[in-house]
Order: sequence, then C-alpha cells, then structure tokens
Amino acid sequence: MWQPITRPMHGIAEVAYIPAVASAPESVGFTEEQAATTLCRAIGGATLVSALVTKAEWGAVQVMPYKAHLAIDFATSVFSLAAPWIFGFSENVKARNTFLTMGLVGLVVGTLSRPEEMDPARVRTLKRRAGSHPDL
Repeated sequence: MWQPITRPMHGIAEVAYIPAVASAPESVGFTEEQAATTLCRAIGGATLVSALVTKAEWGAVQVMPYKAHLAIDFATSVFSLAAPWIFGFSENVKARNTFLTMGLVGLVVGTLSRPEEMDPARVRTLKRRAGSHPDL
C-alpha cells in the first residue's frame, strides 16, 4: 500500500490537527452546540495526550508504540464520523460538517502514514539528549 506519510510528517500533521479541532467551535461558529463544543475539546485534548506519550520524535514521554497511536487515531476518526448522530447535533450543519471533516482527515492521514516504529537506538539517543539539558 502506498503510504507516503513518515512518522515525523505525521507529527507535523498532528501539530496542525490538535489546535484546529480544539478551536473549531469558535473558528467555524457552532459554540451554541454544547455537545459538539465539549467533544472538540475532549478530542483535541486526548489527541494531544496521545501524541505526547507516543514513541516518536515528537513524544515527550515516549511510552506508547506508534502503531498503538495510529490505532487510537483510527478509532477517534471513526468516532468523529459518527458523533453528530450519536450526540444529536446532526441537524447543525456547521458542527456536523466539522466532525465529518475531522473524521475524514484523520482517516486519510492515518491510512497514508507508515506504521514504522522508531528505532530503539534512536529512542536512546533522544533520551540521552533530553537528559543532558539542565532542569528548568
């Protein structure tokens, strides 16, 4: 299967996706839809936590395998596609279309991402570099 998105590129996509999802109610204009607004915040926050604990170049804690991260991204994307009907805001065009877009973008990026784990030697190098910096 053609998968042109590398692990670092996936991280860049997440850096754009997380704030876009979290700020969608204000930027798209559906703050009156409480369920959709709350879900955007929850999905943005959960995606941020998932990114920070992934064994990847962008992971701060690096405890979760990248393949597990991709599986969570897939599940979140499928959930986003179904959320307007599950939570009863499918009649709100802006909220519904935002969630459909979130789900489709997540599925496309996840499907086109190479599921290659980071080399353990690279993990050790990154941890060594992080440990050499003084504490704040």
